[in-house]
Amino acid sequence: MEENIKADLKKIFGFSKFRGNQEPIVDNLLNQRNTFVIMPTGAGKSLCYQLPAVVKEGTAIVISPLIALMKNQVDQLKALGINAHFLNSTLNKSEANRVKSEVLQKKTKLLYVAPESLTKEENVEFLKSAKLSFVAIDEAHCISEWGHDFRPEYRRIKSIIAQIAPDLPIIALTATATPKVQQDIQRNLQMEEADLFKSSFNRTNLFYEVRPKVKNDSKKHLIKFIKGHKGKSGIIYCLSRKKVEEIAQLLQVNQINAAPYHAGLESAVRIKTQDDFLNEELDVIVATIAFGMGIDKPDVRYVIHYDVPKSLEGYYQETGRAGRDGLEGHCLMFYRYEDIIKLDKFNKDKPVTERENAKLLLQEMAAYAETGVCRRKFILNYFGETMDEDCGFCDNCKRERETFEGMEKVLTVLQAVKETNQRFGLAHLVQVITGESSDYVQSYAHDQLPVFGKGKDDPEKVWVGVIRQVMILNMLEKDIESYGVLKLTPKGLEYLDAPYEIELHKDHDFEAEVETEQAEVEVSTGVAYDEKLFELLKAERKKVARSKGLPPYVIFQDPSLEEMATVYPTTREELAQINGVGMGKVAKFGSPFLKLIANYVEENEIETASDVVVKSSGTRSKVKISIIQQIDRKIDLDEVAENLNISMSELLHEIEQIIYSGTKLNIDYYIEHIMDEDREDILHDYFMNASSDQIKEALNELEDEDFAEDELRVYRIKFISEHAN
Repeated sequence: MEENIKADLKKIFGFSKFRGNQEPIVDNLLNQRNTFVIMPTGAGKSLCYQLPAVVKEGTAIVISPLIALMKNQVDQLKALGINAHFLNSTLNKSEANRVKSEVLQKKTKLLYVAPESLTKEENVEFLKSAKLSFVAIDEAHCISEWGHDFRPEYRRIKSIIAQIAPDLPIIALTATATPKVQQDIQRNLQMEEADLFKSSFNRTNLFYEVRPKVKNDSKKHLIKFIKGHKGKSGIIYCLSRKKVEEIAQLLQVNQINAAPYHAGLESAVRIKTQDDFLNEELDVIVATIAFGMGIDKPDVRYVIHYDVPKSLEGYYQETGRAGRDGLEGHCLMFYRYEDIIKLDKFNKDKPVTERENAKLLLQEMAAYAETGVCRRKFILNYFGETMDEDCGFCDNCKRERETFEGMEKVLTVLQAVKETNQRFGLAHLVQVITGESSDYVQSYAHDQLPVFGKGKDDPEKVWVGVIRQVMILNMLEKDIESYGVLKLTPKGLEYLDAPYEIELHKDHDFEAEVETEQAEVEVSTGVAYDEKLFELLKAERKKVARSKGLPPYVIFQDPSLEEMATVYPTTREELAQINGVGMGKVAKFGSPFLKLIANYVEENEIETASDVVVKSSGTRSKVKISIIQQIDRKIDLDEVAENLNISMSELLHEIEQIIYSGTKLNIDYYIEHIMDEDREDILHDYFMNASSDQIKEALNELEDEDFAEDELRVYRIKFISEHAN
């Protein structure tokens, strides 16, 4: 059974092995067991139900809240040769009937259904007569009032499944769930006994940063940040449609390839924008939170929150759309406390409990923005995970932080929790510690406690920060049953008995920091390249290309020129360290470029930062050496990929890096395998005359010839290797 599953994983989805918890989750579901999956965005949640759906007999029902994305998911499955459909309000009567008929004929493996469609009587009747395999509930946090995206119709899912087929196994999946939300989901679905698979929330490749939001200045910083990440994909989140339109327009005026996305736009416009973003016709999407759920774009390099999100869960899910390929992802948020106050006002018409819940979520958000603690630690603590060491990879860890000796304050906090019998939340504890004699405090006689007023010399804000840090130190934890109530952990009780010196961090004071932050911003965004030098290098490249009878991109690619115009290499060794160059290319084309840079540096009296250029290759170089050796032995590329346990696409990416750095590779033996001479001639002529070697452009240009993407990539390797190296 296990071997079959791995074969299907490879054959259908193209993966050689499972990631993280995927394998036990798939096994669990195939064994008809209820399964609850908490797995961060980008860790491969969809595969957990898509693979079992293909393998099992019958149709899997996938309940998903976002109609806009169903088409995206279904298109991806169809591209893999899997029969999938969606059933929602965008279909007309005859389209819906066609979908139903395919399900009843047992042709369909996955049927995506919106919760609103699931509740319709006619659909319930139709599903009763279908052969079903299991139910997957995606974005399961929508069930919980404590989640960041509560949908009342999700509360009805369990009773409807019971009507359709009471014994169907259920898999519920979410990318964000605090312990409280987790409990709520399990109770509502009556899945307390379900097997829980929880992956770590630590996305180690994401860099978290918060900057103060200052009128007009933030817009400058936003543009500067995006221009410093030229040509890379990014998402900017704003809270209102009006702000989305305004920021998108601002970026367009500044020659940034951006478009707005929100629910007020025509459906066709939204679909086009989404497709353009996926196909790299657009660099930046400015969106309300309607965008991005389930978007499968692995190379989003940054996510910016121009406005503060309503909850830390929402923030975590949105930032999780960056760096899904495991490479760098920068998560930047612009923050000012007025935004929190404004959001709180929006909640004033909600029922009391809902309003209180929303207020608590906003307080968590403000605490995250203002904390001086490692941001990763803060996020992980919120999701019930502990991390002992600082991450070293967020703005707080990177800056000089003010600390203070905190033993007395930690003891005061723990005593306050103990003396109030572990039955109160943060706000009440702060009132007791600072000696605020409110009616509520008096009604419990807490103004009579020894700890009352013990911290009156420090403002409330300081105590809020201290309590948060005591939670991150795992001495206090939130009570799951009574939301917001803080309880002592074993570690907290031990500390009360045997206290020791402890260093705490001062929180950010954003009002006071604005000026210094702005000075730091100049440094931290990383300089965009020297545009004047870049233009000179481009002109030189054109000249060299013309003299050699080659297209310019064969000499050096744009990113290599950008890097040269950032770090000013003036020796052969420094030039070889530039991405996509290498000694082979230095020997063949380097001289005129080095001469040009040296003259430019001298004329403009530029200090060169030689040390910036050094890149560590580490384990990646071992992979490259292995690839070169295997190609020298003429081993079939499919086999090379298998030997290295990577996909064909990853292998081609590695080979491209090798040849773009100037190393010659002869893959003629493989090309003869996969195409005849006529097709080779067509490609040779195309690449010789093309203005760029972008595969997407080649696919468009050669669409009549029906080339596969991999064929084009393989031939491009041969072409660059022969002509540039």
